[in-house]
Amino acid sequence: MTMYAALLRGINVGGSKKVPMGELRTLMQGLGYADVATYLQSGNAVFGSDHGDEESLADELAAAIEKHFGFTVGVLVRDHAYLRAVREACPFPAAELEGKQLHVTYFSEAVDAERFAAVAPADFLPEEFRLGDRVLYLYAPDGLGRSKLAPVLARPRLLKGLTATTRNWNTVVKLEELTGV
Repeated sequence: MTMYAALLRGINVGGSKKVPMGELRTLMQGLGYADVATYLQSGNAVFGSDHGDEESLADELAAAIEKHFGFTVGVLVRDHAYLRAVREACPFPAAELEGKQLHVTYFSEAVDAERFAAVAPADFLPEEFRLGDRVLYLYAPDGLGRSKLAPVLARPRLLKGLTATTRNWNTVVKLEELTGV
């Protein structure tokens, strides 16, 4: 059985798209997933499955959420090996930083540097970003809420055609650990 993390985009934020974690766990168990657990209230779940792949599992879960809750949610599913690779490939000194200073935006597909070519990195220093395998790493020393770079990177024209969802480093690490059992 492969362990996965499901990353739901934009739920339980500002009073909209409410997805109680208990209901999400029950829904996922009903889909036949094993060892279902949720982490925080912001759309993180881990589960085991021996059928499907990341994309088909994401599609299945998104359809079940829409049917059960009545709204669409972007869902990304990533396996433990991928989550570990993302953690290990971090271009910033994660061990030296607070979790709120480092973020990972997961993308539904690979992106190339050309997509972000219009962003002038020098204009945002000391904040920085780097691209990885279907991810963007963001170093924001004052946190995401005060970041001037984060809103620029999240502009709809830069993310057109993608599902993208961001997690702080503490969550990145925890999801990798939870799927590693």
